Amino acid sequence: MSGKKKFIRDSVYGDINISKFEERVMDMPQFQRLRRIKQLGLISLIYPGANHTRFEHCVGTMNLGSKLATELDLSKDEIELVRISALLHDIGHGPFSHVSEGVLSVPHEELTKYVVTKTSMRDLLEEKFDVNDIVDIVNGNGHLGPIVSGELDVDRMDYLLRDSHNTGVAYGVIDYERIISNLKLEDGLILNIKGVQAAEGALVSRYFMYPSVYQHHTTRIVNSMFRRSLKKVIDEGIIKEKDIYKYDDNDIVSIFRNCENRYANEIMSRLDNRKLLKRVKTIRLDNFKIPEKMYKIESEELRKAEQEIAEDYDINKDYVFINIAEYPRFDEMKTQVDLDGKLYPLTEISNIISALSKARFNIPDISVYVPESEKPKFEKFKLEQYLDLPEIDKEKFHGIHYDQIKLF
Repeated sequence: MSGKKKFIRDSVYGDINISKFEERVMDMPQFQRLRRIKQLGLISLIYPGANHTRFEHCVGTMNLGSKLATELDLSKDEIELVRISALLHDIGHGPFSHVSEGVLSVPHEELTKYVVTKTSMRDLLEEKFDVNDIVDIVNGNGHLGPIVSGELDVDRMDYLLRDSHNTGVAYGVIDYERIISNLKLEDGLILNIKGVQAAEGALVSRYFMYPSVYQHHTTRIVNSMFRRSLKKVIDEGIIKEKDIYKYDDNDIVSIFRNCENRYANEIMSRLDNRKLLKRVKTIRLDNFKIPEKMYKIESEELRKAEQEIAEDYDINKDYVFINIAEYPRFDEMKTQVDLDGKLYPLTEISNIISALSKARFNIPDISVYVPESEKPKFEKFKLEQYLDLPEIDKEKFHGIHYDQIKLF
């Protein structure tokens, strides 16, 4: 690595060295903005310690990317390219990270591409790199892409460790050094059989972080309230979607508090004072014969059902939310494992991962939220009167819990 080295003291890894050029990149306003974007959006309303930022996460991802690239015996130039790509991989994130992304018409990777190739950041990066190489890696393309954006990548490793550390939820502690030391780069990242136990630990960790943090029922209503407000201010032209990469969390909070949209004012006041909407109905997806069918319900159907519920129960439709937890994808299960020179999916090698694959739908649910003052109206509420839900499977309960038992 060229140039004078400096160190950043990180709460997870200790000292992380940065080169003079990386320091210049980090000093750019596009990167400094990440100091003002919370990694977990509004989750500090559930876990007060979750105030860490995209800035920390990007530096941590660079650190793990560097360790993995060095372990893979890449060239000096490749290591530097992996480091800068990992550092910049989230630079396009909008305010409150993935919360705002749920409203936008483009993913944050597209906004990252724009920042890297169309702003003043490009002029600096081109002193050392081809910006198209950086964009490719951020999007998981090319030979080096899987290091930063793949199935068992350094991005996931860092956010599990960091989110666990800051929320106080112990599930996210993973043996990242064991995983890194047992990866090789061929057509994607290949895991040595010796690293399977550590990979199992990482997947089990994410499995439990999902309901505890990322898709906690309070997280979901907080996010939904924010997103509905953001969509309204975008639709009214108060915020231009194409400029969202310029805003930070504080900008959006200020706009919500002071703009002429009364709904955004009211929702921001609720978030400021933690006066959140409450669940009146929840159905776990493992109750259905085919849980995947829930993810085929179009958003228009959900909005129509919300409106009908609002009319029947005499509530403002903007204060009725039907939310389905995000699809439990767990791409790491697809990781290829090298066993005696042959490759097998991790699900075939590990009984634990195979059981997780079957049991993952026992976590998500569909929930209905309304203002707390309206809860008494919903004692006999039946969601199936408003949505065409999949068929209930009364026999499935025992099978799923058998799969859970096998995990331990």
